Amino acid sequence: MQLKQLQKKTLPTPPKSIKSLIGPSFILIGLGLGTGELILWPYLVSNWGLGIIWGAFLGITLQFFLNMEIERYALANGESVFVGFARLFKWLPYWFILSTLLAWSWPGFSGAAAQVLTPILGIQDTRFIAILMLIIVGLVLTFGPVLYKTVESFQKILILVGIPIIIIIVALVAQFSDYEKLAEGLVGIGEGYYFVPKGLPLMAFLAAFAYSGAGGNLNLAQSFYIKEKGYGMGKYAGKITSLVTGKSEKVDIEGATFEPTNEELVKFKRWWKLINIEHFLIFWGLGLLTILLLAVLSYATTYGKAGNAEGLNFVYTQASVVSQMVGKFLGAALLIITSLMLFSTQLAVIDASGRIVAENIALVKRSKVKGSDVPKYYYATIWFLIIFGILVFLTDLAQPAALIIIGAVLNAFCMFVFSGLLVKLNTKLLPKQIHPSSIRKLIIYATFLFFGIFSVLVFFDKVL
Repeated sequence: MQLKQLQKKTLPTPPKSIKSLIGPSFILIGLGLGTGELILWPYLVSNWGLGIIWGAFLGITLQFFLNMEIERYALANGESVFVGFARLFKWLPYWFILSTLLAWSWPGFSGAAAQVLTPILGIQDTRFIAILMLIIVGLVLTFGPVLYKTVESFQKILILVGIPIIIIIVALVAQFSDYEKLAEGLVGIGEGYYFVPKGLPLMAFLAAFAYSGAGGNLNLAQSFYIKEKGYGMGKYAGKITSLVTGKSEKVDIEGATFEPTNEELVKFKRWWKLINIEHFLIFWGLGLLTILLLAVLSYATTYGKAGNAEGLNFVYTQASVVSQMVGKFLGAALLIITSLMLFSTQLAVIDASGRIVAENIALVKRSKVKGSDVPKYYYATIWFLIIFGILVFLTDLAQPAALIIIGAVLNAFCMFVFSGLLVKLNTKLLPKQIHPSSIRKLIIYATFLFFGIFSVLVFFDKVL
């Protein structure tokens, strides 16, 4: 595999406001909504109360800094971090292909999206609904003319419709005392414990922590999204378009960088400021708000009630209590919104996984690739994931909640691996003038240690 040296081009002029930059962070929120926000944190809160919610705050904050280091590289070099990693170590594409497929092949989100509808549909076996959802995901991704715009638009609509409905439900259901418990939980004060209650499953807590945002290798997909949105040097990169309905574009996985002159550095600093604001407001701000709202809803409706520990039972309890307190319409609306958001997560997961696997296959086969085969690899990968998911449901291998937790633990280990690589990437392959600050380096190193220690603890707890 031989990667060409980065070409030198002029850094595009940054926009005057963040309005035109909004988009990529919505996709990461969509990835997080169906994992930590909707399922894992509410599940933990329903069983152990709000004293553990500090973990969600810490998790999404660490992910903010991780994501910004991912964006730093793509902004400056106009290529994904996977190409950068391959420039450092030639064997890394094999790791990213394997780890992504292992962690994200399980169709837990479409399974959960279908199962959530059980009270409305009145049927227990929702596997074929989950299969239909997977097929719809494949059709949406295959026939959307420009892939990035398809995914961004889909996530924006669901989030901008779904979150206001959740806010209304929480406002009607929660009491002032629930918000007091939330405030205490943010600093680790629980009911009879501090930070970690006795009996809290380490595996589930690590899963929720990893999913306080996107989670795992999918965080790295942010470099694809900001590149295709046209951030910085990404303006020179092509976009993946539908093989059926799209206008073909040249997709060169190798990017271009800029000369670190005073004029160019001023532009880069402006870009950096704007994308930090965009990601802070959308990913961290809106993402944290959603986590906290859903945690309060779970506490107000399910905490202290029996049966929450089993699968998605706490979701049914939530809807039942909401129906009793404020009407059946809003109870049903909660289930439908939850299902749609889980479905949107499955779509984003398959899209991001397809991108990661496709580009790393291209990196592995670099000497043999003619032109751009990335779109072909991408569509082959997403349909492989969809067909595999269908087979999982047909053989009834596992329950949705179990699939999500297993995937999350695998992704926590992936975050341990790539957080250790990010600082090296941005200090070795970027000009010294735009290296991460000492504080940001320290935060990334702390994240590396945190996920490493937790991964070892879970391994000893569950394997040995």
